[in-house]
Amino acid sequence: MKQSGSVPSSENLPIYYDLYLPDMVESSSSLPLILFLHGFKGFKDWGAFPDACEALSSAGFAVLAINFSLNGVGQSMTNFDELDLFARETLSQDLDDVGAVIEALGKNDIEPPEPFSLRTDAMGIIGHSRGGHTAVAAAAEYPEIQCLVTWSAVADYNARWSNQMIEDWEKEGVTEIVNGRTGQIMPVKKVVYEDALDHADRLIAVKRVQELQIPALFIHSKDDEAVPAEEARKLFNHCPSDQKELQLMPDSGHTFDTSHPFEEKDFPPVFRQVLTYTRKWFQRFLQ
Repeated sequence: MKQSGSVPSSENLPIYYDLYLPDMVESSSSLPLILFLHGFKGFKDWGAFPDACEALSSAGFAVLAINFSLNGVGQSMTNFDELDLFARETLSQDLDDVGAVIEALGKNDIEPPEPFSLRTDAMGIIGHSRGGHTAVAAAAEYPEIQCLVTWSAVADYNARWSNQMIEDWEKEGVTEIVNGRTGQIMPVKKVVYEDALDHADRLIAVKRVQELQIPALFIHSKDDEAVPAEEARKLFNHCPSDQKELQLMPDSGHTFDTSHPFEEKDFPPVFRQVLTYTRKWFQRFLQ
């Protein structure tokens, strides 16, 4: 079962969401809630993400997958048709978007149909890639988040800016990247770079992970071509929680052998194992 809608960001832009709920219900079902955050050049409907959220919900969770308000994907839900927003998607705004969603949940602005209710005092969070980076910061920022899982997470976004990107920003105020899947040329403005530098203590995952005492599971592919597995080790090593794990998966790339669009009947074996680890983690610490 899926319920869709949006809540306003701090700029009054829509944060689109899908709320996944179990099909099998009891007369009264108060569900633990898991937030799902997509990564850079990503969106909530990318590839296997919707099927993964549905699979997690079938284990007795409510799963709320969101599109960041500046991710560049509009009402189509799958096309980057708002590149003017994408160009200024800062880590600060992403983190604030998570806060806006948590606030909306607290005010019952996101409300499931009967007989469901949501347990919003102790949420879980999953983030993929840049979304994993933001999930770590959010887990440190918002006390409602009590359990963390990252998939292929970046540890330090300020270590990812290339010399060419920095040169472009200094000279032109904007750099351009290519979306390997769509071929689109996508602008990234200097404000994204400046925001990450100026607010590093609040935004950078490897800094914020040092504040976490909650259960934290870091999952990464050994051969991740986009974000090296060493980044997961760095997050794990800097996390002081007594309840933490690092799971390095067999070679399966940045998205664990999944791609967009995802039209297969079954999950790839490695991604299925990622989901199993994730589900068991949340069952252990949220249910």
